[in-house]
Amino acid sequence: MPTVDATDARILLALAADARLSGVELAQRLGLSRNTVQARLARLEAGGILGSVDRRVSHRALGYPLTAFVSAQVEQSHLAEIEEALAGIDEVVELHGVTGASDLVIRVVAHDTDDLYRIAGVILATPGVRRTEIALSMREMVPFRTAPLLRRRAGTGR
Repeated sequence: MPTVDATDARILLALAADARLSGVELAQRLGLSRNTVQARLARLEAGGILGSVDRRVSHRALGYPLTAFVSAQVEQSHLAEIEEALAGIDEVVELHGVTGASDLVIRVVAHDTDDLYRIAGVILATPGVRRTEIALSMREMVPFRTAPLLRRRAGTGR
């Protein structure tokens, strides 16, 4: 994966503040040429540095006010099939392979507790999943963010 330099970080910070900025507006705000901004944006997209827009969509606005984290112990020999099966569950919004007592941490969203119970059942019924534990998120205290890291990379501090 390509690295992000200070200029890239400034571009990404400007987009984080207003994702609708055009290349021309970015160039004007940052004191860069339009061609420089366009070339860097193309490189950031091609390198997988710019994530999808759906990260910015609130699951609450879609009717999924509950967030839960499901820890799963799985049969390692079936990890690829489990990953594929879990990716096929719409309410699974993130999946991480982890170290420790569990093998996977699955972030899910649900309409309500009954819906969460259904989703947990689907996860547990996945071939290769041996055991699950659910932790219900009571409140998101620090939302997903990269701006502090981008500011550090850009050299602008807090």
